[in-house]
Amino acid sequence: MLQIDIITIFPEYFDRLLSLGVLSRAEKESLVRHRAVNLRDFTGDSHRTVDDYPFGGGSGMVLKPEPVFEAVEWCRKSAEPAVPDNKARVVLLSARGKVLDQQQAQKLSLTDQLILICGHYKDVDERVASHLADEEISIGDYVLSGGEPAAAVIVDAVVRLLPGSLGDFGSATGDSFFEEILGAPQYTRPRVYRGYKVPEVLTSGDHRRIERWRKEQAERLTAERRPDLLK
Repeated sequence: MLQIDIITIFPEYFDRLLSLGVLSRAEKESLVRHRAVNLRDFTGDSHRTVDDYPFGGGSGMVLKPEPVFEAVEWCRKSAEPAVPDNKARVVLLSARGKVLDQQQAQKLSLTDQLILICGHYKDVDERVASHLADEEISIGDYVLSGGEPAAAVIVDAVVRLLPGSLGDFGSATGDSFFEEILGAPQYTRPRVYRGYKVPEVLTSGDHRRIERWRKEQAERLTAERRPDLLK
């Protein structure tokens, strides 16, 4: 079972999210265990302070290292069953990180414990990135107000890859990026809607022809929209 811990100052952000759809079903099937961990629980002052002014001046506040380190250590110690260090992965959500792709999601799905650190404020103390996190991940070339939306994306991308979470693993293997190209177009009933017809090949019953058509369409769409993937 995969243990996913999300360290955040807004644990309530995940209450509804983790109780819906694939994420909820995967937990009920004991494929994954989710925990939203409140970073403020690891502060030592009455105000539960998690941020401070940056050394050297400048605008904005910086997330302090102490509560983050202690929260990660608690996540590791409290995992049930215990997870070896080499089977746990600590990820800092950061605009400076490598942009998430399907291969990265697959790699994360093979861990036993995934600890996601949601950044906030201007930045996170660099010692978290340098000495605590195994890697930094971004979900795109833009800046969010916090790491919570990025954590939600990673959790969804990872959990749906766990065998049994989708019911039919073929649903995942046919996705865009699973084989490093975009997925082919999909159609369902009715065959004709407002004059728009489903391609004849898909209703032919010729599975070899259908497979060939889907491969050709996937390659065409990738060449048109994401030629970088073909390199």
